[in-house]
Amino acid sequence: MILFYMAVILITGLLFGKLAKYFKLPNVTGYLLGGLIIGPVLGLASVHIIPDTAYEELHTISQIALGFIAFTIGTEFQLSYFKRVGKLPIVIATLESFFAIIVVFLTLIAFGNDLRFSLVLSAIAAATAPAATIMVIKQYKAKGEVTENLLSVVAIDDATAIVFFGIFVAIAKAVGNVSGDVNISWMIIKPFVEIILSLGIGALAGLIISYGFRWYTGRGNRLSLLIAFIFLVAATPELIKLALPDFEVSTLLACMMMGAVFTNLAKEDVLDTIMFLVDRVTPPIFIMFFVISGAELKFDVLLTVGGIGVIYIVGRVIGKLFGASLGAKVANGSPNVRKYLGWGLVPQAGVAIGLTIVAANIVPEYSAKISAVILSATFIYELVGPLITKTALTKAGEISPELANQKMSH
Repeated sequence: MILFYMAVILITGLLFGKLAKYFKLPNVTGYLLGGLIIGPVLGLASVHIIPDTAYEELHTISQIALGFIAFTIGTEFQLSYFKRVGKLPIVIATLESFFAIIVVFLTLIAFGNDLRFSLVLSAIAAATAPAATIMVIKQYKAKGEVTENLLSVVAIDDATAIVFFGIFVAIAKAVGNVSGDVNISWMIIKPFVEIILSLGIGALAGLIISYGFRWYTGRGNRLSLLIAFIFLVAATPELIKLALPDFEVSTLLACMMMGAVFTNLAKEDVLDTIMFLVDRVTPPIFIMFFVISGAELKFDVLLTVGGIGVIYIVGRVIGKLFGASLGAKVANGSPNVRKYLGWGLVPQAGVAIGLTIVAANIVPEYSAKISAVILSATFIYELVGPLITKTALTKAGEISPELANQKMSH
C-alpha cells in the first residue's frame, strides 16, 4: 500500500502546485495546502486517505529530501564566494538566531511564564527551515546579493541554532537542578562536539565522492554515487545513536558539509553537470516532502496554545528581522540585505521539531505545551513563509516581475 500512498501524495502535490500558480503563490504553499486537505481537513470528516501508521514509513522520504536540500545549500559554500562576501552571512546568522531567542524569552518572562519553560521554548526559536526558502529561490530563479546571502545564512543557521539551544538548555537544567550529577560544563560543550562530529562526517563523505568522481566518469554512475552517499549521511544519525545514544548528529549539517567539500574540490564542469542532474531527480522527492509535511499538521494543536503561541510566533519573527538587520549593519551589508534578508528566515520545520523532542526530555512537565506551540507555529510559518520570501525577494529586485506574476511551469 505504501506505493499507493506515494502516488496519492505526488498527484496531490502536482494538482495543488498547479492551483497555487493560478493564484500566483509559490509551489511550496500549494504542496502544503494539498497535504492539509488530504490530512487534517479530510480527517475532520473521518476520511483517512493515508492512515497515521503509514507516515512512519513515509518519513524516509523526508530524510532523503532534507539530505538533498542540505547538500544543495552546501554547494553554495564556495571558498571563492566567502572570500568575496566575507563575514556578512556568519554575523547575520549569529545575531538573527540570538535575537529570535532573546525576544521570545523576554516576552514570555514579561507575561509571567515559568523560567525553565521560557528558556527551553525560546531556545527553539533560533531554528529556521531552509527547505521552503530554497524551493522559492529555485522556482522564481532569484538572483542577487540578498539571495546569495540568504542561502548562506539559512545554511549557517542550523549550526548557530544548535549551539544556542545547547547553551539555553544547559541554563534551564542548572536552574531546575534536574539531578545532582548533571554536568553543566558538558551540557555546554556537548553541542559543539556534536557539530564538529556532524561536520567531520560530512567532510569525509565529500572527500570520498570527490575522488569517486575521478573513478566513475559516466553521468549515471556519478549521480548514483552521490545519491548513495546522501542516503548514507542521512542515515548516519541513527547509526551513531546505536553506539552513542546521547549524541544528536545533525543530518543537515553533515549533508551541507558534504556539499561544501565537494563544491570546492570538484571541477566546475563536473559540478555543473551533477547539479543539473540533481535538479532533474529531486522534484518528486520535494513534492512528497512538502505534501507529507502538510498532511502531518494537526488543527487541534492550534486550539491549545493561546497567548503563548502568539508570543512565540510574533516574537520569533521580530527577533529574526531585528537580528538580521543588525547583523547586516554590523558587517557592512547593503541596504537591500538589511531590509529584506530577514523576511526569508520565517519558515520553521524539521530542526525545530527535532529540538522539541530533545526539549521534552529536559522539561517533561511542559512537553505537551511546547509541542503544541512549535507545531502550531510550524503550521503558520510554513504556509505564509514561502509567500513572504517571494514578496521580499521581488521587492529586493531579485525575482523579475515577469516570473513573479506569470503562471509558471515547474
